Amino acid sequence: MSTVTTPSEVTSTKLPEGHYSFFDLVRSEWTKIRTVRSTMWTIGVTIALGIGIGALVTALTRSHWYSMGPVNHAGFDPTATSLTGLLFAQFSVGVLGVLVISAEYTTGTIRATFCAAPNRTRVLAAKTVVFGVLSFIVAELTSFVAFFLGQALLSAPATHASLSSPGALRAVFGGGLFVCALGLMAMGLGTIIRHTAGAISSFVAILLVLPIIVQVLPTQLSLDVRKFMPDRIAVQMVTTHGKVFQAFSPWVGMIVMGIYAVALLLIGASLLEKRDA
Repeated sequence: MSTVTTPSEVTSTKLPEGHYSFFDLVRSEWTKIRTVRSTMWTIGVTIALGIGIGALVTALTRSHWYSMGPVNHAGFDPTATSLTGLLFAQFSVGVLGVLVISAEYTTGTIRATFCAAPNRTRVLAAKTVVFGVLSFIVAELTSFVAFFLGQALLSAPATHASLSSPGALRAVFGGGLFVCALGLMAMGLGTIIRHTAGAISSFVAILLVLPIIVQVLPTQLSLDVRKFMPDRIAVQMVTTHGKVFQAFSPWVGMIVMGIYAVALLLIGASLLEKRDA
C-alpha cells in the first residue's frame, strides 16, 4: 500500500543545511572567478596595458633622449617611466573587482550562493581572499615585467635603473600593491552598489572626476585634500626621485589606500547582511 504525503508534511520538511568550511567557500569562489570569460579578458587587458604602455613610453623616451635637454635628463625617473602603464591597468583591475560581486546580482546566482552558504559575511570574505590574491599576483607580475622590459628599452645613453637602484624595488612592488588595493576598493563599491554600471562609474569617478572637483576648492584646502586622492598616492608610490609636492610618503599613502579598501568592504558586508539578495 503506497503512502500519500500530505501538503502539510511537504511544507514542514526542511532542506538539509549546508556545512561548508571557509576553505570550501574559497574553493567555490575560485571556481567561479576562473571559469567566467570576463576574468580572463580583464586580466589580459591589465597585463597588456601595464606592460604595453610602459614599453611604449620608455621606447619613445629613448628615441627622443637627445632632444630632451640637460634639465629633463637630470630629473628623469626611469623607474616611474617604465611603470606608466599601471595608471591605465588600474581601471581593468577595478572592473574585475566590481564584476566579482555585481555579476552574481545581475544573473541572480547570488541567491543560490546565499542559499547554499547563508553566512553572507563569510561568503564576502572568501570572495575578498580569492580576488585579493589573484589581483595581487597579476598586478605584481605586471609591475615587475613592465619594469624589466622598460629598463631594457632604456638603453645607453638614456638613464636606466635596476632593482638595486635607490627606491626602485619599493616603487615596483608598491606599484603592484597599489593596483591590488584599488581592485579591492572597486570590489567594495560593487558590494555596496550591487549594479555593475553604477559601481564602475563610481570607481572611475573617484579616480578621474573627484580630483578635478577638488581642484576648484580654495587653494590650501585643495592641497590638503589632494594628498588623500588615489591618483596622488599612486604618483608618489612609483616615484623614486624625492617626495611629490603635497603628498604622503609612499607607505603612509598605502596605509591610506588600505583603509579605503577595508572601509568599503566593511560597509558592503554590513549592507549585505541587511538587504535582500
